[in-house]
Amino acid sequence: MRLNLLGKLRRLLQAADIAITRRAAPAPYFQPPEEAELAGWLEFFDELGSGDAAYRATHRERLARTMALVPPAPAGGRALELGCYMQMTPALALRLGYSEVRGAYYGPAGRHEWKELRLPSGETFGCRIDLFDAERDSFPYPGGFFHCVLACEILEHLREDPMHMLVEIRRVLAPGGALVLTTPNCASLSSVVRVLLGRQNPQIFSCYPHPEGHSGESPHIREYTPYELAQLLGAAGFRIERLFTGRIGGHEEGTWAWQLLRDHGFDTGLRGEQIYCLARPRGQAQIDRYPRFLYEP
Repeated sequence: MRLNLLGKLRRLLQAADIAITRRAAPAPYFQPPEEAELAGWLEFFDELGSGDAAYRATHRERLARTMALVPPAPAGGRALELGCYMQMTPALALRLGYSEVRGAYYGPAGRHEWKELRLPSGETFGCRIDLFDAERDSFPYPGGFFHCVLACEILEHLREDPMHMLVEIRRVLAPGGALVLTTPNCASLSSVVRVLLGRQNPQIFSCYPHPEGHSGESPHIREYTPYELAQLLGAAGFRIERLFTGRIGGHEEGTWAWQLLRDHGFDTGLRGEQIYCLARPRGQAQIDRYPRFLYEP
């Protein structure tokens, strides 16, 4: 029944000259981290015990896969974590050797906070958190200041101008520096299942924050496909070094969709619910400030 419905749907789309082909998604640039590397990072986060325990338990695998993407620090390396929750921030200094680690969070431009946490070893890790609006304000750092910037689970929350954030990240990155970016994948198997069944929103996280008992974080405004993310980073002057997807715990519904896609000639790659990406600035790249697929003319 489902196979017949998908066959009819595909014929209708083709009749309408809507191209859905294997070329519509970027090929995986590299495979995910090795399991041994991932296991080491999982152990680190379990021992660290920083931040909210419930959040850490839900997102521990994402945190580990993200940190496995971060390049080790060069001599005197500086790193910035946007949207800093003090989950991954300590690892930048304690595990990867960045000599200066800064955090950033939404707030009145020009202000900053200082956050500390006590480690299991008894040491105290401290970090300055600069406040500003990542899609409106100029980042309060000189050009080429950082060797690595983390922008994890931020892109999907931006309301007005995601390119502003990416262009500013490129400005503050040193030549050859690294951008590590993660965001949900709205072309995932779970999203495909939701569209076909017609019962849930295809965005992986589509709910508004509950007004009671929530931190006030903004909802997901727009989730991206891996192909769109590649377009966006290219427009901002980055070249992608690694890009892959992974499953999210609690969202494993509809593994039958993978077989269905394969049987009907659709691309089955990059179908995890989470996108992971490592990108670096391209030298002398021309910036497409308002790419047409994302901004109205």
